[in-house]
Amino acid sequence: MSGRLEGRAALITGAAGGIGLGCAEAFAREGADLVLLDLDEARTDKVAANLAARSGRKVHALACDLADAEAARKAVIRACALLGRIDVLVNNAGILAPGDILDAELEDFDRVLAVNLRAPFVVGQTVARHMVDAKIKGSIINMSSINAVLAIPNQIAYVTSKGGLGQLTKAMALGLAPHGVRVNAIGPGTIATDILKGVMQDDDARHRILSRTPLGRFGEAEEIGRVAVFLASDDASYITGQTIYPDGGRLALNYTVPVE
Repeated sequence: MSGRLEGRAALITGAAGGIGLGCAEAFAREGADLVLLDLDEARTDKVAANLAARSGRKVHALACDLADAEAARKAVIRACALLGRIDVLVNNAGILAPGDILDAELEDFDRVLAVNLRAPFVVGQTVARHMVDAKIKGSIINMSSINAVLAIPNQIAYVTSKGGLGQLTKAMALGLAPHGVRVNAIGPGTIATDILKGVMQDDDARHRILSRTPLGRFGEAEEIGRVAVFLASDDASYITGQTIYPDGGRLALNYTVPVE
């Protein structure tokens, strides 16, 4: 039986691990060929080769610092050349930098917004122009966060970038709707990735997170990948300008729940 993304080509940023890799694995299972883009060249090469061997799909690796707008544009052009076309884009790459309104460094703030907000605009614009020129009824997926809605005071740059990404998603969706290109976002809650390993080993921190997660567990990267497959597929053909929040019920909660 054919996968839901059979015959489609996808570009995924921040794809060497975590949620990006979860999306890549889900896409490959559903029949997509891929370009995985990440800052870590050695890791991306290894991940791409491994995924290609396991899935039988074409999986290419590209290294790029998305904070460099011109490099980001060139990477999209290279991805188009490798795949022949781009039907799906997942703007997943993102970074953190601690700091609240009193102590955040301007350089950190600029770097986070460059990767988390400006890069999705630059990469999204470049891919969108390709889709429109090639008359591809494509899908663009921006990786947001529950922190587009819920603020964290000591992550002021990150939450600002994700709040902006929500509006970018809506504006992109409206601008591309006449061309049949859909644009949506995914806003994950707490997902079990490498970044979270330290938290998971700290009982107090783990209980604090789970106390505000009604389903009582962390999410998995593959669960976000399945949401991305849905948004990329024809199953979501009438959905654009939306953010889906796979968060274990976090955003619906206005109290804490007991943790055993």
